[in-house]
Amino acid sequence: MAKVSRQHSYLVLENYIAGKFIPCQSLIDSYDPSTGEVYCKVPDSGKEEVEAAVAAAKDAFPDWSARSPEHRAQILNKMADLIEANLEEFALAESRDQGKTVTFARMVDIPRAAYNFRFFASSALHHTNDCSQIDHMGCLNYTIRCPVGVAGLISPWNLPLYLLTWKIAPAIAAGNTVVAKPSEMTSVTAWMMCKLMQQAGVPPGVVNIVFGTGPRAGDALVGHPEVPLVSFTGSTATAQLITERCAPYCKKLSLELGGKNPAIVFADADLEQCIETTVRSSFSNQGEICLCTSRIYVERSIYSEFLERFVAATKKWKTGVPSDPSNNNGALISKEHLEKVRSFVALAKCEGGIVHCGEGVEQLDLPKQNKSGYFMPATIISGLSDSSRVMQEEIFGPVTCVSPFDTEDEAVSRGNGVRYGLAATVWSRDVGKVHRVAKRIQAGLVWTNCWLVRDLNLPFGGMKSSGVGREGGKDSYHFFTEVKSITVKH
Repeated sequence: MAKVSRQHSYLVLENYIAGKFIPCQSLIDSYDPSTGEVYCKVPDSGKEEVEAAVAAAKDAFPDWSARSPEHRAQILNKMADLIEANLEEFALAESRDQGKTVTFARMVDIPRAAYNFRFFASSALHHTNDCSQIDHMGCLNYTIRCPVGVAGLISPWNLPLYLLTWKIAPAIAAGNTVVAKPSEMTSVTAWMMCKLMQQAGVPPGVVNIVFGTGPRAGDALVGHPEVPLVSFTGSTATAQLITERCAPYCKKLSLELGGKNPAIVFADADLEQCIETTVRSSFSNQGEICLCTSRIYVERSIYSEFLERFVAATKKWKTGVPSDPSNNNGALISKEHLEKVRSFVALAKCEGGIVHCGEGVEQLDLPKQNKSGYFMPATIISGLSDSSRVMQEEIFGPVTCVSPFDTEDEAVSRGNGVRYGLAATVWSRDVGKVHRVAKRIQAGLVWTNCWLVRDLNLPFGGMKSSGVGREGGKDSYHFFTEVKSITVKH
């Protein structure tokens, strides 16, 4: 069992390798975003720790991959049961570690983390293979799918346990073993999950968690010659480095990257539903979701009404202490990230943009102990050119930009006018228009008259600089397995 050191009131995490908690000599400070204070020490793992984790995963692979899908599914379901049984403890920890509200962690992050295990436990039992006959040659052809081996998994800081389990669950359900590296900024719930592994019946070495930074632990993992596939969620810039490191080994890669997601609002949209949903899609989780709306294009005839009502609704979106259930948003992840997001608002002002609410317009009323936290109110900007960096680059914070358009063609062209292509929303009562625009938008996911409605069976991923590959029921199974064609002459 891992040790919790409360010396100087710090929580000290340990790596989880071969079913045991292993202390690390070198540690990194981890901050509580709501106070700006160090509260946790995270292992600063490097090549040595990754080497040990890969060796453990490699040793565990033959037995785990030989087990039946049903046996593996029982263990995944037990993991889901244990996370649900400890939901409140996980939610409180996720909120403190990441800055999000306890309510969001309780309603979204932790239930989804448990469901990821449950979904892939079931999904793994229902895949089928292909079969064909060549009668005149007396041959029967069929396919099988085999686990690949040791999977290297790197997950981000915005939805820590939610996105870590989104990778671990399909990987081990398919018979792989894993070495995972969560973000060094949000490692606590991954460490807590490790404490449930033995109780769930996960054999030693099947799941190994190595904590640390990208340049040290992450680089050692993706560049390891005995890790044949890598699944990464994070920034496009980091993905480029990972691709270069993996290229000499021809590794399988799944890359879920950034977005600059448009909402296109036509004049016939249900404005009440649209505004309520677009406030959520722009600002949920402090805007720190890759699927958040950051550019809103509104048909000119309703632009003024939309903007007025959207600003009014956004002013009711409360930012403050994460433990307060009346708050919609908590703190951003770090001081550096807060400064980066604020710099985009400053740039918008320099370029003649109008800040209607939020940063620089409203003062947050925070308790004394939270005055140094990384808080920023929901911010709406208008009056910017599409060529502005504010309109082109991923901000990943509670900032969205609103702009009018005149024609459907213009809206589609401007919606597609960035290097990203992850998600989009389209608002219209015209069924034909909805289908037409959804088809033309360059995005891996398009929601019409809604946002973030997810069927985990369906493909998830982006176009252009938003990623490579897809995740989801069948897609994750295909990524975490190799297909083999077999021909039998009879």
